[in-house]
Amino acid sequence: MTEPLPVTLDDVRAAAGVIEGHVVRTPTRHSRTLSDIAGCDIYLKFENRQFTASFKERGALNRLMALTPEEKKRGVAAMSAGNHAQGVAYHAGRLGIPATIVMPVTAPFTKVKHTRDFGATVIQDGNDLKEANRAARAVAERDGLTFIHPYDDTKVIAGQGTLALEMLEDAPELDTLMVPVGGGGLISGIAVAAKALKPGITVYGAQAELYPVMRQAMRGEPLTEDPPAQTIAEGIAVKQPGALTAKIVKALVADILLVSEAAMEHALAMMLEIEKTVIEGAAAAGYAAVLKNRDLFAGRKVGIVMSGGNIDMRMLSNVILRELTREGRILTLDVAIADQPGALSRVAALVGDAGGNILEVSHNRMMSGLSAKSATLGMVIEARDAEHAAEGRAGLGKGGFPVLTGRRRAEV
Repeated sequence: MTEPLPVTLDDVRAAAGVIEGHVVRTPTRHSRTLSDIAGCDIYLKFENRQFTASFKERGALNRLMALTPEEKKRGVAAMSAGNHAQGVAYHAGRLGIPATIVMPVTAPFTKVKHTRDFGATVIQDGNDLKEANRAARAVAERDGLTFIHPYDDTKVIAGQGTLALEMLEDAPELDTLMVPVGGGGLISGIAVAAKALKPGITVYGAQAELYPVMRQAMRGEPLTEDPPAQTIAEGIAVKQPGALTAKIVKALVADILLVSEAAMEHALAMMLEIEKTVIEGAAAAGYAAVLKNRDLFAGRKVGIVMSGGNIDMRMLSNVILRELTREGRILTLDVAIADQPGALSRVAALVGDAGGNILEVSHNRMMSGLSAKSATLGMVIEARDAEHAAEGRAGLGKGGFPVLTGRRRAEV
């Protein structure tokens, strides 16, 4: 006999009743342009439109509402890279519950600021979620606070699952769901609700290549303990999947697909340019996974959860500039010029005649490796697309200024 799962459809429906009217019922909308690009029907769930710009409010509120009066009086503790922190802080403040949140020192500034603005006491401790978790549990034990886990809690899982009820109500034709995965709370709740309502639906997860622990747990593989680098998707940068969530994922999720940093940056930029909506790195993982696995999703009706929109403006700017460079719309190049009056103006005229826009210029006379009568002119140029950029480079060469170096488009 199969062991029952720790969360059921009834739990999710009960959570929906608890949080109704206190969180935003975000829209699920079909995207014609993204569908054409991906080769399947794409439906987006805009959880970045929650008040705290993340789905995490759902589970946090459901868990807070289950506290006893005494627990509410003593207060709660939580650990988070940002979105769970904001969800707990906002709803705890609204309910008059004291909240202490431990966030890793690597948490984005905007998430730390917003958590404090919601009235929580914020402690930054630990370099990652695993270390922050230990610190938060120590604070909870010391001060007698109830610890609100970001994903490995039945009330939290059920709260996140309410998202699936809305998606299938708004778009009952969906046959596939794509969900970003960190510790697994979101995908677990969604899988429980979706598979109970529509047994034939397929649920996939999308995880950052640098943090593939839920995929590894699902396959019985050793967990990656020390990722080689940080990820743009800090919201799913988890080193230890939940015990409850891993059990649900193994039972109900078809597969977890890994995506690169460049792929998430590309998907994030597409959402900004095409859908005119700002999302964070973790929220871009789903569409990135669909683009990477076109054959798998061809012809399907895919619901993608855009889990949040909390991204630092500086990081967003970096992503945009990096994507424009990959697409050839911004190129950095060097040309050799004679170190004499008029040379710069001739180069500028060639770029302008080709329809390019010079954003930055720098001269290097000292260490160019050229003749002392020459200089290296470095330029950052804006072009319409990669083809236009190639035309500009060719025009410089024909005009007597061959390009010495340049950046090629990175593979996504």
